Amino acid sequence: MNRNLIQSSNGTPWAAWQQGAHLARATWMNVQQLLPAGRRLVLIAPHPGDEILMAGGLLANLRGREDDLVLISATDGEGSHPGCAHWTEHRLRRQRPLESRQALQALDLDLMRLDWRRLNLKDGGLPREEAFLVNHLTQVLRPDDVLMATWRDDGHCDHEAVGRAAAQAAQARKAQLVEVPVWAWHWAQPDDPRLPWARAHRLQLDEASVARKRKALAAHVSQLQTDGPRPAVLPVNLQECLLQPFELVLL
Repeated sequence: MNRNLIQSSNGTPWAAWQQGAHLARATWMNVQQLLPAGRRLVLIAPHPGDEILMAGGLLANLRGREDDLVLISATDGEGSHPGCAHWTEHRLRRQRPLESRQALQALDLDLMRLDWRRLNLKDGGLPREEAFLVNHLTQVLRPDDVLMATWRDDGHCDHEAVGRAAAQAAQARKAQLVEVPVWAWHWAQPDDPRLPWARAHRLQLDEASVARKRKALAAHVSQLQTDGPRPAVLPVNLQECLLQPFELVLL
């Protein structure tokens, strides 16, 4: 985590975000506007579970449109519990992709039709793999695709590397780039000038989509369980922010 933004914050609760003028002004849009029928979504997630945090509600709306979805998992998420005797890197390397599979099934997606690519890159090492990511995305992308990635200033080194690589590949292939803040909900403040509010839109989700997203997130047991004195990887405040009836996207 390159700038220590995540560790230096106790988290910003949803109640505080509700008071933010910038978020209130973010334009509403629906899934059809972001991803019209026949248009393909290429989503790259730095770690297992990020695809749910980023876009679980959107993905829930793609049931029956699996042919329009390419999901790229950059790492296996083995670095989420450094020094933990229970969740060792070896165990996490197997456990976290399994959790992702269960989560996608909870969204009612047909995994047999899904183009799901696992790159098996090192968790925490994506800044060193940016050139590889740019090359891989450039090969996958078609003009007119929607490329969704974590925001390039999200505060986690892997999230930021994915965002930078996606921006470069989208420009090269003339695809539409959509960036999604994840950890920014934790470390930023409601009117934080570091967020590009002029690009912010709220992707509207119905109750059924939010419920499926919640169920999918619950599959990521390794990220939600406390381990003795160690808190859960995903703070409760962050979960609440990401389980609202919208997903914040930067266009």
